[in-house]
Amino acid sequence: MAKDPLAEAGFYFDELNKLRVLEPDVSQKTSELKEECKEFVDKIGQFQKIVGGLIEMVDELAKEAETEKMRAIGARNLLKSVAKQREAQQQQLQALIAEKKMQLESESCSCFRYRIEYEALSKVESEQNEFIDQFILQK
Repeated sequence: MAKDPLAEAGFYFDELNKLRVLEPDVSQKTSELKEECKEFVDKIGQFQKIVGGLIEMVDELAKEAETEKMRAIGARNLLKSVAKQREAQQQQLQALIAEKKMQLESESCSCFRYRIEYEALSKVESEQNEFIDQFILQK
């Protein structure tokens, strides 16, 4: 077989009988590579869209988590302040109870003292009434 003089010079005919500088096999592989590259670029584009959507979703979840975190911190602070208010109110009520107990003890002491004084005065009254009755009877 004799070699084609055009092939030796680096010129080739394709399937449409057009003159080409590349070998038909190289040209076909180049076309296939071009198609594969296009598919790859399309897939990378789809991947970027998916990743972009994922990033947006993660950002939204992060914002929601931050919002919930702030709500939780606010609720915890409110709970602490309510607990402190309750504690202060409890101390005030205990002080009031102690004050009322002291007042009651003071009043009960006064009542006891008044009762003793009443009994003593009643005794004096009965003695004086007896004396008056005896004095009247002697006259």
